[in-house]
Amino acid sequence: MKKAVILFNLGGPDKLENVEPFLFNLFYDPAILNLPRLLRFPLAKLIANRRAPTAKKIYQELGGSSPILKLTEEQSNALESKLNQDDNSSDYKCFIVMRCWHPRAENIVKEVINYNPDEIILMPLYPQFSAATSGSSIKEWNDVCVKNNYKVKTSTICCYPTDKNFIEAHKNEIVKKIIDLNNFKLIFSAHGLPEKNIKKGDPYQWQVEQSVDKIVKSLNIQDLDWVLSYQSRVGPLKWIGPSTEDIIVENSKLGKHIVLVPIAFVSEHSETLVELDIEYKELADKNGCKNYSRVPALGINENFIKAMSNLIINKQEYNFNGEIFPPKTQCPNQFKKCPCINYE
Repeated sequence: MKKAVILFNLGGPDKLENVEPFLFNLFYDPAILNLPRLLRFPLAKLIANRRAPTAKKIYQELGGSSPILKLTEEQSNALESKLNQDDNSSDYKCFIVMRCWHPRAENIVKEVINYNPDEIILMPLYPQFSAATSGSSIKEWNDVCVKNNYKVKTSTICCYPTDKNFIEAHKNEIVKKIIDLNNFKLIFSAHGLPEKNIKKGDPYQWQVEQSVDKIVKSLNIQDLDWVLSYQSRVGPLKWIGPSTEDIIVENSKLGKHIVLVPIAFVSEHSETLVELDIEYKELADKNGCKNYSRVPALGINENFIKAMSNLIINKQEYNFNGEIFPPKTQCPNQFKKCPCINYE
């Protein structure tokens, strides 16, 4: 049996001149700007144009492009190898689909059609579900399949915030950073969202909290000094908090060692390599931090690849309705954006 695994990620510009069109794709997504198309198009163009100069400086720090495609390819290769090693009953091939830059769903669907799989498995590289990330990518893929009149059995791994191997992967990476430290603050940092998104039923914050709770329990360190915070706030809206910047300043002034964990990013990109590694380190140093270190994104961590492989191969253990395969930890009913709760 042939199975195609679609790995969803955000994507990033491959050269500086593509920064502005990448930003346009990001803000033209109705999951980001929930407006009618006639209003969304010019507003997305305006926002992209205004933010492009600052964003270009960020990508200049990375050599003029985002590394996310190369790193996602490494994850794809590792997962494909693991799947074919662990499951002799099927032939697996992984395909990468980026939401805001190439390769896009409209191109990859043609490759998948040519591969002619018996089943497609949608696997977001977002451990915690949000309508703005996994939800948007899944919707785009389904829309593209309809547009191409392509019908094949499709299974969706919607999220995996408390998967035991995902938790173990984080635990092991954290231990490497804190094993010789005293008087440190462990800061779990996730990309923020406007508060209104959560109030409308997005389960993202709740799922991030479940991930952190499991990791802290797994670390099993008495009196561990830790906090969950949120980064990358933009615009005038009120965002979920506390702010990672505020937490860094507060604990740096207390003379703490700072150990920062990107809890919702599994691939290195501008928000880890620039925002966390450069901008937040400068902020910590400026406010008296004794030592600032950052736990790497999981990348091709053996336990993380194992987590995805097991979720795909053993997905029937998580069967919700034959199409959606969520974790055993279910979202509370108020999170109406959860694909299990709003499934029709």
